[in-house]
Amino acid sequence: MLAAAENARAPLAWFDFAGVMIWIVAVAGEAIADRQLARFRADPANRVAVCRVGLWRYSRHPNYFFEWLHWWAYVLLAIGSPYWWAPPTGALVMLWFLMKVTGIPPTEAQALRSRGEAYRDYQRTTSAFFPWPPAEGRAR
Repeated sequence: MLAAAENARAPLAWFDFAGVMIWIVAVAGEAIADRQLARFRADPANRVAVCRVGLWRYSRHPNYFFEWLHWWAYVLLAIGSPYWWAPPTGALVMLWFLMKVTGIPPTEAQALRSRGEAYRDYQRTTSAFFPWPPAEGRAR
C-alpha cells in the first residue's frame, strides 16, 4: 500500500485502472467462492461430499487464488513508485505461503482425512490453485 500511495499525486494511468479492476475481480471472486462453499456446507447431505460447484469446479482453492490475485492489484498501482519492487515481492511470497506453507498443504491434508477417496478424485481432476477446466482422470 505504501508503494501505491507514493503515486497518489501522479496522474492516473492505464495501470491504475487495471489495478483497481484486478482488485474488484479478486475481492468479488474470493467472496463468491466463500459464499458458494458456505452454501454447499450448509446442506447436511454434503457433510462428507466434495464441493464441485461454481468456482470450486475449476479450482480446489479458488478463494486462495483470488486472495493471491488481489496482491497483483498493488503491483500495478505501484508502477512508477520508488518502491515498485515491493508489491511483486509480496505477491510472490504470498504465492509461496499459499502453495507450500499455510494454505494448500494443511487444507488438503484435512480434506483427505475427512473426505478420503472423493477428495483424491477431486485432486486428480481439478487444478489445485489456478482456475482451469476439470480434466478427467489427469492429475493437476
